[in-house]
Amino acid sequence: MALRVLSVSQNLRQLSKGAELLKRYKATASLKKTLVNIPATQVTRLDNGLRVASEDSGAATATVGLWIDAGSRSETEKNNGVAHFLEHMAFKGTAKRSQTDLELEVENLGAHLNAYTSREQTVFYAKCLSKDVPKAVEILADIIQNSKLGESEIERERSVILREMQEVESNLQEVVFDHLHATAYQGTPLGQTILGPTKNIKCIGKQDLCDYISTHYKASRIVLAGAGGVKHDDLVKLAQDNLRGLENTFDGKPPAITPCRFTGSEVRVRDDSLPLAHVAVAVEGCGWTDQDNIPLMVANTLIGAWDRSQGGGVNNASNLARASAEDNLCHSFQSFNTCYKDTGLWGIYFVCDPLQCEDMLFNVQTEWMRLCTMVTEAEVERAKNLLKTNMLLQLDGTTPICEDIGRQMLCYNRRIPLHELEQRIDAVSVSNVRDVAMKYIYDRCPAVAAVGPVENLPEYNRIRSSMYWLRV
Repeated sequence: MALRVLSVSQNLRQLSKGAELLKRYKATASLKKTLVNIPATQVTRLDNGLRVASEDSGAATATVGLWIDAGSRSETEKNNGVAHFLEHMAFKGTAKRSQTDLELEVENLGAHLNAYTSREQTVFYAKCLSKDVPKAVEILADIIQNSKLGESEIERERSVILREMQEVESNLQEVVFDHLHATAYQGTPLGQTILGPTKNIKCIGKQDLCDYISTHYKASRIVLAGAGGVKHDDLVKLAQDNLRGLENTFDGKPPAITPCRFTGSEVRVRDDSLPLAHVAVAVEGCGWTDQDNIPLMVANTLIGAWDRSQGGGVNNASNLARASAEDNLCHSFQSFNTCYKDTGLWGIYFVCDPLQCEDMLFNVQTEWMRLCTMVTEAEVERAKNLLKTNMLLQLDGTTPICEDIGRQMLCYNRRIPLHELEQRIDAVSVSNVRDVAMKYIYDRCPAVAAVGPVENLPEYNRIRSSMYWLRV
């Protein structure tokens, strides 16, 4: 009788295990089916070289924008800050709209007009109702082709930008990352800040802005992207009507990307009046199109992020998060994988008490060495699942999708479908992660940027000597 009960129990256990596997298989199959059925991104190139890319989800709202392949990396030491200055000037009136007219027109549509500048791109975009897409495209086209750039508006924006620089200086994370770029890419355009130095902002004039536009705002370097309730053929027609005047000819040679060498080095700004130390440590990563990018993203997700306010403690999956919680190593940390066209920064940023700098850095580097030598299959699987989840969550809404389309068109000259991206992530193995970690992290010279009470942060040679183990 006991044997029969045991047999039934084992059978039930097998059945429940089988049901669980079936449920998991169905969920995976359902996800794959969903990813394949996401609307395709359609792409059209106009005669002048401008690309139009859109994804029509049939939503009631839409986001349309112009992604321009030029940012602070396209500047020189003399005009650093001009791309960001130009972004500010875009909404200050055009040849046919005053600033007031422009603002009222956008307000009456119930739309949102915005812009931002990064190191490699400048973006102008609008969020609106689907029926207002033609008007939004016309406004965006007017902004980048016919900005008035009046002297009085330039002087007014100059003081606005100088105030913005003061605000950025109070954001220590921004300050640390600017220092990190300055030391990692010293002497190259990527080492420059996006806002530019104060002396440049004080003397940038109309001619500097016009020169930048005539050099970089060319049709082949611009993508009109749309997402949400956007019909692709209609968007192409709007581009032909409003953006056909964009030239694609260069005076002399077209501007080329200046290669930016990475330098293992450090910068420390010691300020004992601050309560916490802010530290970033990074090695040179790879560019957007490099085959190592996906494995590096998995490695980055594996290190993870943690904040004291989110709790978790011993239940955190990330080893570093668990150590941070149990031993009170830091207030927060986040790993990052910042990519550019031909290079990148892969590393970690953390905020800790002054006395914990050395212990936190020791744990970070120990985890990096473990990543190079003995990362496990279970950890890699977890990181892959988390990476896929994060990518899908980041595409929630028309604006993130539109941003994804615009950025990928400039980086890859196509939009990578989600099911292809999922397959690429799934294809990453433990050996892939170990190989890229050995290639980019192991025995490499890091760049270090630290701000605050950083007396207890080990000196650079000690940090460098912890980038390898004598035992492998």
